[in-house]
Amino acid sequence: MRLALIARTGEMGYPSVLTAKTWGFYDVSFKGQPFKFQRPYGSYVMENVLFKISFPAEFHAQTAVEAAMTLHGQLKSMGKTAEDIASIKIRTHEACIRIIDKEGPLSNPADRDHCIQYMVAVPLLFGRLSAGDYEDAVAVDPRIDVLRDTISCVEDPAFTTDYHDPDKRSIANALTVTFKDGSSLPEVVVEYPIGHRRHRSDGIPLLEAKFRTNLARRFAAKQQERILQVSLDSSRLAAMPVHEYVDLYAAT
Repeated sequence: MRLALIARTGEMGYPSVLTAKTWGFYDVSFKGQPFKFQRPYGSYVMENVLFKISFPAEFHAQTAVEAAMTLHGQLKSMGKTAEDIASIKIRTHEACIRIIDKEGPLSNPADRDHCIQYMVAVPLLFGRLSAGDYEDAVAVDPRIDVLRDTISCVEDPAFTTDYHDPDKRSIANALTVTFKDGSSLPEVVVEYPIGHRRHRSDGIPLLEAKFRTNLARRFAAKQQERILQVSLDSSRLAAMPVHEYVDLYAAT
């Protein structure tokens, strides 16, 4: 953004930074080929922002966690626990397998929030997934690793195709639980998580609630109200200079 603003003021820039022979960006990084784009410059990125509303889970595991929460409720209603589970299959997309399909020891919170098996095991066991669940105090529970060992991932090519489709950008995961007695639960499929463009209407109330909760952790009631009055009024917010809005968050 800073560089864009400099360009808008008339800065000449470096006209050959991309095209210069040998040392230009095209030759160095793109084998002499110019950039190619899926679409013209516009607002696509902002319109397709994925808000992490329900769970602090890595991008590719959001739907898997939602599915695990559904399964947790089903297990509870059946009077079953994770100890009754023989295996869990996750039908997923290629990026998920490449990035967060992880076996073996997990050394720290960053390791755990990039392991889909961990992010599925915790909600199945406890019916939740919070930032604190990645910490050592929770991770030492031996039931988590026992359950992790029962979870396997398999790619569904259709999920991978829809993940890359610019009109869909799905992040699909499907979970199937099989019990030790040989029975199983119907597969739970979630293609688009809460917070996805296709679930904006479902996600906005939850996002607002999350905003209110976190304001209450930092500010007195009167300051919270001042921030909310502007933040929840789109016309007023759009008309307010950025520095004035930021000032609302300054300590008083």
